[in-house]
Amino acid sequence: MKPPAGAHGRDDQVRQFTVQADDEGVRLDRWFKRHLPQIGFATVSRWARTGQIRVDGKRADPADRLSAGQVLRVPPGGNEPAKGGPRPRRELTEAQIALADSMVIHRDRSAIVLNKPPGLATQGGSGTFEHVDGLLDAYVQDGPRPRLVHRLDKDTSGVLLIAATPGSAAYFSRRFSGRSARKIYWALVIGIPDISDGLIELPLAKQPGTGGEKMMVDESEHGQPARTRYRVLDRAGNRACWVELQPLTGRTHQLRVHMAAIGHPIVGDGKYGGPEAFLSGSISRKMHLHARRLLIDHPDGAPLDVTAELPEHFAASMAQLGFDEALGADLPEAPRAPEKELRKAAAKAHAKQYRKERRGERRKRADGEGAPARKPSGQRARGGPATGKAAGKTGGKTGGPPAGKPTGRAAP
Repeated sequence: MKPPAGAHGRDDQVRQFTVQADDEGVRLDRWFKRHLPQIGFATVSRWARTGQIRVDGKRADPADRLSAGQVLRVPPGGNEPAKGGPRPRRELTEAQIALADSMVIHRDRSAIVLNKPPGLATQGGSGTFEHVDGLLDAYVQDGPRPRLVHRLDKDTSGVLLIAATPGSAAYFSRRFSGRSARKIYWALVIGIPDISDGLIELPLAKQPGTGGEKMMVDESEHGQPARTRYRVLDRAGNRACWVELQPLTGRTHQLRVHMAAIGHPIVGDGKYGGPEAFLSGSISRKMHLHARRLLIDHPDGAPLDVTAELPEHFAASMAQLGFDEALGADLPEAPRAPEKELRKAAAKAHAKQYRKERRGERRKRADGEGAPARKPSGQRARGGPATGKAAGKTGGKTGGPPAGKPTGRAAP
């Protein structure tokens, strides 16, 4: 295994590591799992308890969070091979390596951005053997294996961000889960929406009997909130139009279900639009949904803004319908999340952090450290979030629009 950046000293000596920017804010025990996985949690806890691990010369706890530039002192030993050994790298054919290389549209030390072609799955599954995840070994240089941080449907093309390091994977994952990443899609849809710039708010759930492979609008208490902003960029008479889509939530198949629900399925999406999702003539029967642009914060400071060219079938359909790609060049105004939604997201993040810290406490108790006195059953620690639903929850709306119609509100 390649030693972490900033490492000094041999394994049989005291070693020093400089914490890199990718590891900003990571817990000490997680740092070991990333960079020295052969050293188990019990060993890390024992070293910390006996003062053998030091951060900037001070004793450290496994739950302490590190900052870039700090110097970590690690005692000798603990480098016995991990059980089972490291994950073997997949042997790729020349054709697979060529495919992997052809998809790259941006690469730096933290991120690899791909233009995923339609028909290639992001991850494997039942009967799926060719996928992006299986090609990631083609991007390994001297460091760790790159990691997926989000997904695109198999038949959706466009921008797919791959994290180059474990630290950047955690960084980018927080941006996607926190909805600060802006994803802009292009689609061709059947017909013309009555409202040219609108917001679709229809909750979604898995359709029963499909094994989770198909979603549906569900306005009962089981539906998960889903919001999509759309904007008509151009139209081909009343036959079809070109729309720009921004998912404000990240539900499975969200854009496809929402557009079908308002009566304008994506061209080529027979799964949700049925036979009416196909145009006659020479327009391709492939799905016309493309992740055109991604804007996301980058660990190195300057935001990452990357655009993916249209696949061949989509570009041909655009030309045949008389659409000019230049009309979609302007960056739309960033939608603002409602304050109630922001409070709910903050409460969810706080609860997640609280649970992680409690897991750390349980690990330390299991390792034999002094545990705080146990509270009587039915009580909770002061300051911790109450069990049950998160604070700031929203109730179901009454009098909302029927399924199949947008709200009619102008997008924020």
